[in-house]
Amino acid sequence: METLQNVLTPLTVGATVLPNRMVMGAMHTRLETLDRPHERLAAFYAARAAGEIGLILSGGFSPNPEGVMEEGGPLFNGRSQLDEHRVVTRAVHDAGGKIVLQILHAGRYAKVPECVAPSPGKARINSFAPHALSTEEVWRTIGDFVETAALAMEAGYDGVEIMGSEGYLVNEFTAERTNQRTDEFGGSFDARIRFPLEIVRAVRERLGRPPMLIYRISSIDLVEGGMIGLDVAAFARQIEAAGADLINTGVGWHESAVPTIAATVPRAVWRDAIRNVRQAVSIPVMASNRINTPQVAEDLIASGVADLVSMARPLLADPEFAKKTRLGIVDEINTCIACNQACLDRIFTERTATCLVNPRAGREIEFPIGIAAASRRIAVVGGGPAGMAFAINASERGHRVTLFEAEHQVGGQLNLAKAVPGKAEFHEMLRYFRVRLDKLGVTLRLGELATVETLTGEDFDEIVIATGVRPRVPDFPGIDHPKAVSYIDVLTGKVVVGQRVAIIGAGGIGFDVAEFLLGDAQESLDAQAFFRSWGVDVANAVPGGLATAAGHAGTKRSVHMFQRKAEPLGKRLGKSTGWILKAKLRKANIAMTAGASYDAIDDEGLHYTVDGKAHVLPVDHVVLCAGQDSNRDLYEHLRAKGLEPRVIGGADVASELDALRAIDQATRLAVTV
Repeated sequence: METLQNVLTPLTVGATVLPNRMVMGAMHTRLETLDRPHERLAAFYAARAAGEIGLILSGGFSPNPEGVMEEGGPLFNGRSQLDEHRVVTRAVHDAGGKIVLQILHAGRYAKVPECVAPSPGKARINSFAPHALSTEEVWRTIGDFVETAALAMEAGYDGVEIMGSEGYLVNEFTAERTNQRTDEFGGSFDARIRFPLEIVRAVRERLGRPPMLIYRISSIDLVEGGMIGLDVAAFARQIEAAGADLINTGVGWHESAVPTIAATVPRAVWRDAIRNVRQAVSIPVMASNRINTPQVAEDLIASGVADLVSMARPLLADPEFAKKTRLGIVDEINTCIACNQACLDRIFTERTATCLVNPRAGREIEFPIGIAAASRRIAVVGGGPAGMAFAINASERGHRVTLFEAEHQVGGQLNLAKAVPGKAEFHEMLRYFRVRLDKLGVTLRLGELATVETLTGEDFDEIVIATGVRPRVPDFPGIDHPKAVSYIDVLTGKVVVGQRVAIIGAGGIGFDVAEFLLGDAQESLDAQAFFRSWGVDVANAVPGGLATAAGHAGTKRSVHMFQRKAEPLGKRLGKSTGWILKAKLRKANIAMTAGASYDAIDDEGLHYTVDGKAHVLPVDHVVLCAGQDSNRDLYEHLRAKGLEPRVIGGADVASELDALRAIDQATRLAVTV
């Protein structure tokens, strides 16, 4: 068993003893917009507390209406709200956990007409222009933070966290970029940090001790006009002197052009910025961002970078992360793959958060837990994400499951995803599935093509079809030409394409193929390669920690992407990650053409038409990424025999390798059989 003694060691924060060094970081879930919101939040946090996480940081609550994230967003500014918060704190405490309320004023990021900021100037990610706070309004806002902190104590929270990172209001005061004030809260460095210091002092005075007082500092801003590392360290020392018990570290602003938490970001890559804070103070410091395994957490603590670690999305993926770490079964942790598809992408498109690898996250009250009334023999055909998810969840309920997979390995098209640069975390997803299938005793029949005869000749109570998708082949002349190849053959290495490549189809698969052809595998694994590519000054010696980004130094291939739709390529990619991929492809000079019709493929290359004008692109290969069709042949044959098999995943609805929908659908079916 791996030695993880540091991450499992108790830590005293102020007057509070935490049982281990693992913390669930704050994240907005939008669960408050659903039915039975307080019951949902209570169940959500209680599951993480029961999973033995050392401390929970709640999602951010604004101290006043102008600071909410959006219309109807979380707000805690009155005694009438105490009971709903007590539902949450009581559930966490009953489960053996501790929870701190994060106080977050969104500032100029607040998507409300009444949004405010230290100075005029609209954020590029918000359509509303902020009102610049007067000096009197600044002092009133400080008082609002204090009142919310006091309410949090009445509601049963174990402390509060002041959100001073990620470009929200408090961070806007500390940065020259957004603070051009001439009163006591602007101008010099000391004046710019006065706002957060006054908040911390006033909250500490109001709460006294022992409630925990945490401050989330921006360890590196990653925007022009941000702080330098020396200022961050000096600021941290003053935060400690003002009364904070612990400093949490944030990274970057939401409008930064540098990715901070997507899968393309190497694990624990911000360690130098965090260490800068740790070396400046004597109180505990918490690391955050791209920490998704106990081993990474252990290394950060053992090497002195931080005293404890904050993990938000990893606790969506597996609420028992800490418990499994203590039990030494880390191979059974359902690891966050940093895809952002079900969490951040949903939040940024005004939907509620959940998790691709764990659809129960945020939906705990919708999924019954326990053994089924009767154990049944179930055949599952297809070992992709839908088939594996169903097999695992059904086996956990006591059913006897046999999984048929025509290939000699499980994973389906997840095995394609893991080959794409920036998606190395899919190896973790496959590891989790394989371990759970083995631990639960699922019978695997690999390399066996299930047939009607096979399935009807054995005594199965249920048959679940999860046969996935097959690539759609466009219908135009020359589609069978040797130059035309499937994305599957390219991503599996069966075909090595030439130096001149056209990609037909610009959905997620098309973009994955383009990135695969660039060959930038190291950027998501090597910190220095990442910093060079995105222009990060590791020493944080220049404002915001920005440097000149290096040009693309990868493959010399000429790649041209096409799509039929007359809209910008990549428009439908994930909100929080699509911009990263598009930026990388632009840097590599990938050509992109929208509104194209495909005329032919022949020895000359790809013939296509745009706006009525015909073109010929000389290429060595044309990679077909034109969508998928459901592979339903076996399902239809079983139906023809009078059987009623269930169908899930791509076999049910074909779409862009939609593991999110497939796993959710499979899990929901498994808890009903």
